[in-house]
Amino acid sequence: MRIKSDGQISVSAKPEVSVKYIDDFIYRKQEYIYRNQRKYRLNLKEQSSSIKRYISGESVEILGKCLRLKVIEGEQDGVWADGVFVFLCVEEKEDFGRREELFIDWMKKIQEKTFGEICGEVYKRFKKYDILYPELKIKDMMSRWGSCQPRRGIITLNSRLIEAPRHCIEYVILHEFVHFICPNHSKKFYGYMAMMMPYWEDRKSE
Repeated sequence: MRIKSDGQISVSAKPEVSVKYIDDFIYRKQEYIYRNQRKYRLNLKEQSSSIKRYISGESVEILGKCLRLKVIEGEQDGVWADGVFVFLCVEEKEDFGRREELFIDWMKKIQEKTFGEICGEVYKRFKKYDILYPELKIKDMMSRWGSCQPRRGIITLNSRLIEAPRHCIEYVILHEFVHFICPNHSKKFYGYMAMMMPYWEDRKSE
């Protein structure tokens, strides 16, 4: 069973599984389904309310810290942060398109740098398993923080993961790396997780 980001439920089963068994399975999982559908609705509401206008005073979440955006006019466009503010400098403060372009490009560079660094650190633990360094992709994802395609050697991370503390990002990346050894969530998978990150459940919860 899978609950999609829009709340719809899809179930896949082998042909020999009866419809009654599937119905009973769904019935037994109804509380789980309702709970996750509510979670998705809240996430959608949160995302719609957090649409950025790139104006002074907006909050910017980076690595577990909440910074404030400050838009200023200047001769040279650019974005930088000092640990308290994110400064967005543009020639014309009213140019929304330019503000958006500059900020998104800046965030992409931070995501690529941060995720790349952590991937490199985590990879050191997996070299002995003859795993090739994966291709890292970053994109907007609605219902997960990361995914792994072991056969293709690809790890994909949610762009919004940059908002989480560094140790939480490390947990997600380690989780995806373990899938190169165990492509499922078997006992063996969680055994590797416990060995490589004893307190991974605390990070997952956070």
